[in-house]
Amino acid sequence: MFASTNYTSTAIRNYTIAAVTVLTLSMGIGELFNNPNRIATQNTINNYSSYIGAGLVSYAQSSLK
Repeated sequence: MFASTNYTSTAIRNYTIAAVTVLTLSMGIGELFNNPNRIATQNTINNYSSYIGAGLVSYAQSSLK
């Protein structure tokens, strides 16, 4: 599809995105499990997830140009 795309760098990028997503979700779930009374943590996780999602969309749009 994209002739100039290096497949190794694409695989590493995708693996890194997946690893960061799993790490962020694991930390958030672990924090809520260990401290269920801290509902403010859920709001923090929701805020961070929107920033991460916006960053990924921005990166994807810029890489497709």
